[in-house]
Amino acid sequence: MKKENHLTRRSFLKTSVVAGAVGVIGTGSAGLLTSCKGKEKNVNKPLREPGTYYIPELPDLAADGKELKAGVVGCGGRGSGAAVNFLNAANGVTIVALGDVFQDRVDALADRLKTEKNIDIPAEKRFVGLDAYQQVIDSDIDVLIDCTPPFFRAEHFKYAVEKSKHCFLEKPICVDAVGYRTIVAAAKQAQAKNLSVVTGTQRHHQRSYVESYQQIMNGAIGEITGGAVYWNQNMLWYRDRQPGWSDFESMVRDWVNWKWLSGDHIVEQHVHNIDVFTWFSGLKPVSAVGFGSRQRRVTGDQFDNFSIDFTMENGIHLHSMCRQIDGCANNVSEFIQGTRGSWSSNGGHVIKDLAGNVIWQYDDEAEKTNFTQTDPYTLEHVNLINCIRSNKPIELASETAVSNMAAIMGRESAYTGQETTWDTMTASQLSYLPADLNIGKMDMTGFTVPLPGTAK
Repeated sequence: MKKENHLTRRSFLKTSVVAGAVGVIGTGSAGLLTSCKGKEKNVNKPLREPGTYYIPELPDLAADGKELKAGVVGCGGRGSGAAVNFLNAANGVTIVALGDVFQDRVDALADRLKTEKNIDIPAEKRFVGLDAYQQVIDSDIDVLIDCTPPFFRAEHFKYAVEKSKHCFLEKPICVDAVGYRTIVAAAKQAQAKNLSVVTGTQRHHQRSYVESYQQIMNGAIGEITGGAVYWNQNMLWYRDRQPGWSDFESMVRDWVNWKWLSGDHIVEQHVHNIDVFTWFSGLKPVSAVGFGSRQRRVTGDQFDNFSIDFTMENGIHLHSMCRQIDGCANNVSEFIQGTRGSWSSNGGHVIKDLAGNVIWQYDDEAEKTNFTQTDPYTLEHVNLINCIRSNKPIELASETAVSNMAAIMGRESAYTGQETTWDTMTASQLSYLPADLNIGKMDMTGFTVPLPGTAK
């Protein structure tokens, strides 16, 4: 298998060699789900010609093929969900090993697999501890499903690729510059080994987004001139420290509220929205200036709001806003402005002309009519399994690394009050690894809330 047969969205912008490797270009399932408004003449100039960008096939179920055995690392809520998604995505797939830093998490997922899927995970395939990921990967698996707290994912991916395993990596895939470079290097090795890698930026496997992307590539809004992306919601979950928990356990069980584990919510959650803009535009940010603060967060050491101005490679701007505070206006969506119109995911996927007239809207009802599987969390596994079974690899970690680094840039600008740049951040030694990482007592003095404009 030649290296160019690996599909990355960015490589698709440069070559059409792999146009038929996994999906179809300009036709297929996405084309069935379009609803046009009005009778505007087709005078659109495509941003990219068909055959130069990637549109995945998203059938309800992966094609039958060789049996695939998966191992799950990170057995909490998302890991348990991803395990079931994988099993629902195809026939002839199973899970044979589980790993987590906590025994109760491993056992809970094992119980669920037994109850819902009649899959028995023997005691010798239930691994616990910081090295559980290595034991799972070494357990004769074909696919790693990695859903640990984000800090750990880069090293897990590196080891999985060294052992020649296909991977599903939940997003985000890194929390700092050191992790970013680990991901990029491992992604290149995955390509060289013909491994398939899919990440948890599930909008790339959500038919409404895929069809919207195709419409914009066809020139429906003209040249992209800017955008705004949002993830504003109520406070996310948290867990108060319980008697008997060590420092490590209290943070990992409450991981979504700690900078080193989650990367903060701009990285852990809002990366989805930033990723839509980097995907649709094909651009990465060259600089970021932003601010944020901590108003009402209950646990942890991170902010609960961010506002970032990104300057992209060609000079256009992206505004990024995210907030997790109860009692405030909520909005989870993306907006992209073009020279001929605009697209928004808010209230449905809609394209309007410059006068505000709706000229295209995604047809949700048609999707429900034509497909039985509409869950993008399952469809991303359908695509992964199809790529493995067809021996036509796809590698998405390098793509997700771009939006992931963008979120890191925005976070660090807000934390420091300074402008950050792509070149400086990607080359920096920024690492969120605690000085004394262990499963017991840790030095907690370093876990402080950032104070912009100071050295703190």
